[in-house]
Formats: sequence, structure tokens, C-alpha cells
Amino acid sequence: MVKSVFSARAGLTLLLSVFIGFGLSARAASLLSNPGFEFDPASPNTTFPGWTRYGVNTYNETGAPAAHSGTNYFKVYQAFNGALNTNGVYQDYIAGPGATYSADGWADTAASDTLAGQNVAWIEVTFHDAGAKVLALYRSAVISTNLIASGAFPKNTWNDLQVTNQYDINSLQVTNTVAQLVAPPGTVFLRYQILLRGGPDSAGGSVYFDDLNLTRISAAPYGDMNIIWSDEFDGTAINPKIWTYDTGAGGWGNNELEDYTSRTNNAFVANGMLHIVGRQESLGNSHYTSARLKSDGHFSFTYGRLEWRAQLPYGVGLWPALWMLGTNISVSSIGWPDCGEIDVLENKGTNVTKAQSSIHYGGDGTATYTFTDGQAATNFHTYTLDWTTNTMLFYVDGHLFETQNSPWGNTDGASPFPFNKPAFLLMNMAVGGNYVGNPDQTNIDAGTVFPAEFLVDYVRIYTTTQPFRLAVMQTSSNIILSWPSNIVCHLQAQTDAPPSGIGNNWIQVGTTTNQAQIIPMTSSAYFRLVTP
Repeated sequence: MVKSVFSARAGLTLLLSVFIGFGLSARAASLLSNPGFEFDPASPNTTFPGWTRYGVNTYNETGAPAAHSGTNYFKVYQAFNGALNTNGVYQDYIAGPGATYSADGWADTAASDTLAGQNVAWIEVTFHDAGAKVLALYRSAVISTNLIASGAFPKNTWNDLQVTNQYDINSLQVTNTVAQLVAPPGTVFLRYQILLRGGPDSAGGSVYFDDLNLTRISAAPYGDMNIIWSDEFDGTAINPKIWTYDTGAGGWGNNELEDYTSRTNNAFVANGMLHIVGRQESLGNSHYTSARLKSDGHFSFTYGRLEWRAQLPYGVGLWPALWMLGTNISVSSIGWPDCGEIDVLENKGTNVTKAQSSIHYGGDGTATYTFTDGQAATNFHTYTLDWTTNTMLFYVDGHLFETQNSPWGNTDGASPFPFNKPAFLLMNMAVGGNYVGNPDQTNIDAGTVFPAEFLVDYVRIYTTTQPFRLAVMQTSSNIILSWPSNIVCHLQAQTDAPPSGIGNNWIQVGTTTNQAQIIPMTSSAYFRLVTP
């Protein structure tokens, strides 16, 4: 991410502007998973990979009418129960305060099955805090009998419904028509939803939806959340100021078969990645070796948005994990599981279409994410945790699939114990063990290609900060550039911008603080902040 390009020239007025490090096309790819309902078994059915359904009459259909594109579309109609009822599907997606979006989708109602009576349908986007409270509400035009009769929503026609109507969340009245949907302060995630509200008159008629779209417009995906800590693994070795190792064999309480080492052939940094390598080799009484890194004693934190980007291997018995433990695990009166364990990601190496997240605290909470659109855990994906005082939300590639709320059920301390204490990070890959079904050595050797690599691109922690931008102050002879001290970023400069605009020959400006003193020159100089 790149922001705040500043240009200075002696004798000229100082100029501060915002420069975005990448562009968005007029129609960027939808953030939604399975937006056209194509990633699905043979239709018609009620299976919607990537979507959560509610109500009784929601179907993935093919046939008449023809889909807007592809072969599948979503069909919805009311419950016929004599009362107000709602039916539809939704997806929850990660967001942050100040982030902006556009949303739309294609809808149709057939002349042979026209929406009737008091039934209405629409597309809706809502912004939520960590506790799922609605903070802002936007809707498309509401499909109703009046809208159909007026010709504004023609039958037997795919109509593009733009989500542009802003509503008051209390009165549910339209207050504005907007071009962008803006995440308000406190936003943690948004919900994109198709909703059909059936009237108590039990009137008939269906509405069809296809090619749904949610596009982020702003360059900063999390708004005013910024990176306050990270390891990008861009060096030539694992940083000993952050990471140490658990070493040895013995099953680690899970009947694992590997011997964890601190050797560079089991864990190393290369090409901007951390490589955790499982090997088929004898060490002591073990037939396999691997690595388990931890930040215990070097780094821990409490609350924030934690993000890992990683690629998992395939293989029988492989068990990669990105997780956290409370720093009080070493206190004899606490121990595990009362210290609290947060599994941001774990995976069974033979089930690469799934990713699992869990919490352990004397009880358990867990959920599984299923990849769609032809993806698998063997591709690079982003695994994210939002950790707040009373809630934990888990995402894969921005898709929210699990929420855990306090009280957690642990009787050893007041809520939200134990997840109100600092925790450290762990990254490891086990071979064998309870979680993967305890395969024996023969099956592991036959079903896994060794060495097996678990790749981690980065680990980052975000929180809401002051605006990520350069501030400028001019003294009698110099210019002082400054920026927020708690954001992970660095200053770059260039002086050889081409006539058409700022070039690409940026160089690092060495500074150990969040300030730089610039001596004005007779030629132009350009400065920018860069964060991972």
C-alpha cells in the first residue's frame, strides 16, 4: 500500500497529495464468492457454496429463464405461512472504517410467475461492528408489484439493481442516494444479502438473481486500520528477535510423529517466504522432522486484526497450523487449556478443500471453511482473525465464516477470560497425530511427497490508527516530514520523475524515527510512505 506523495521544490508552495499504489478498473472483480451460483452440484437444489441461506424457499436453478450468464441462477419465493417471512442468502465480508464499495446484481421475474401481492425483494448491504450490530444500511430499488406494473422493472428481463439507496437504520426510510457505500466508524465486516420478504397474504411469484457484485472502491481495504506490526519474511534468515523454536519429539500431546528441530533444513527464509519443511528422515526415534516456531518471550499482543498469508501442502498426515497461545501458559496454576488457544488456521493435509479455525479454553468452538471457485488450501490464501474484547471473527480471503462470542464457557475466570490476556504466535507443521486421524508410517510414506513445504508469506497485525499520511512543516530553511509513529511503513524518495508524472525509481530514505528533515532543492523531489 502506498500513500501520501509529497513534492518539494525551493521557492515553490509545498504540495501534499494522496497517491494510490494501484488502480481499480471500472468493473473490478467481485469480492463475493460464487457470485453467479456456478460453483455448485447439478441444479436445482438448495446448496450454495460460499453463501448462507435462510428461509425455506431458496433454490439454485438452471433452465428457464436462461441465466444472465453461465447456467445457474438463484431463485427465491415466499414461505406461504400466512405471516411475514423472509427468504434469501447472504455473505459476510471483512471491512474497516472508511472503506468504500459499490454493489449491484441482476434480477428477473417471469411473466408466468410474476412477483405478486405484498411480496417484495431487494439487494442489501449492511455494515456491522464486531458484535454484528448494524451500523449502516444500503439497498437497491425494492422489487414490488408497483415497480413491475409501472414498467420500471420489466418482466422476463434481467435488470441490473444498483445498491444506491442509503437508509436510516432506525426508521428504515431512505435518506440519500449515493454512488459509494461507506463503512462507518466501528465497522468490522459487511453483509451482502439477497432478501425476499413474503407478505401474510401468501401471494405467489418468484424472483431470480444472478451475477451478483460487491466491489471495493477505496484502495485501503480496511479503511483507517493500518499495519502496526508485521514480519514480511523479506530477509535472508528467520528473525531471532521475533521467533524461537519448540524442539523435540514426544507427540506434543497429540500423538504426533515428527521431531521438531531448529535446523535450517526444517525452517528457513527464502524468496520472501518462511518455509516450514516436513522431511522423511530418521532423528532419534522419529521417522519425520519438521519445525515449530513461536514468538513466546519476544512478541505477544492483545486484541487486533491478525492476518496470515500462507500456502499449505498436500499429503497424508500433514497438519499445518497458524495459531496462538496465552502467554500465561507457563504459569503452573494456569497451563493449557485455561491459558486460551486460538487456532487461526489448521488443516488436514488430505482435505485441501477445507480450512478450520477454533478456540480452546476448557471448552471448544470451531467452524470449517469450504473453498469455492476452484480454489484449495494448496493455493495462497489469507487467514484472518478479528480479536476484540468479547468476540472473535475468523475469515478466509476476507470471507467471514466463524464468530465466537463471550462468555466462552470457562469457569476459571470472569468473562471474557481467558481471551483477555496477551497471546503469542505459533507456526508449525506436524506429521501424524490425532487431528489427522493418526495415520501410520506406512500410509504417510505412501501418500505424501517429502520434503513437504508449508509456506508463509507474511504475518501482520492491524488496528485503527491516525490517518496514514505525511504531515508537512516548514521551518526557516528546511522541511520536516512526519507520519504516525505506530504504523509499519517507510519513507521513499525520487528526483527523476518523467514529464508524464511520477516514475518508479524510488529509493529508501534511511530514518529510525517517524520524521525526516528535507533540505529544499532547486529541482523537484518526491516523497512517499510505503507500508507492506
